[in-house]
Amino acid sequence: MHITSINSLNVFLYKLKLTVMKKIVAFGASSSKKSINKILANFAAKQIEDAEVNLLDLNDFEMPIYSVDYENEIGIPEQAYKFKNELSSADGIIISFAEHNGSYTAAFKNIFDWISRVEKIVWFNKPMFLLATSDGARGANTVLKIAHDRISKGGQLDIPSFSFPNFNQNFDNKLGIMDENLKIEFNSFIKSFSEIL
Repeated sequence: MHITSINSLNVFLYKLKLTVMKKIVAFGASSSKKSINKILANFAAKQIEDAEVNLLDLNDFEMPIYSVDYENEIGIPEQAYKFKNELSSADGIIISFAEHNGSYTAAFKNIFDWISRVEKIVWFNKPMFLLATSDGARGANTVLKIAHDRISKGGQLDIPSFSFPNFNQNFDNKLGIMDENLKIEFNSFIKSFSEIL
């Protein structure tokens, strides 16, 4: 084959690959600047082959505390629409939950409250992968169960979920998940999520 033809074919294949790349929106459900859940969500998203990762920071979507009075008087903040647009443009969504007093962080709960006012179907029935981590042995399992029960309610797809305990002991920024059993479990959930994208 002529070199020019090969080069043209390579360009075509590269462009074709770009068109089929899946867009993954990922975020840690925490406003902490050093959020281990943001790190875990980003790591999970990067395990998806041929995916473009859009890592969100909840601090970019800070809004007044939700109240009916505020909504009636001022309306829904622009940031709520922006967050929904990010979700709408994604092929899949990955969230890793921090646990505060056995539940969502205030930052996530407020965003959740506001975006639920934009439209009823909050997550657009997108494929989702829910995670949670902490530096304790339970791996924020309580909030993960709350989130999974709430988000999967009435959904059309099965939503895989994974609790990752003892983050600082079991995770390395360069090597990823260090514990072999946790790695196997995590990879099985990544596979399940990838298959529904």
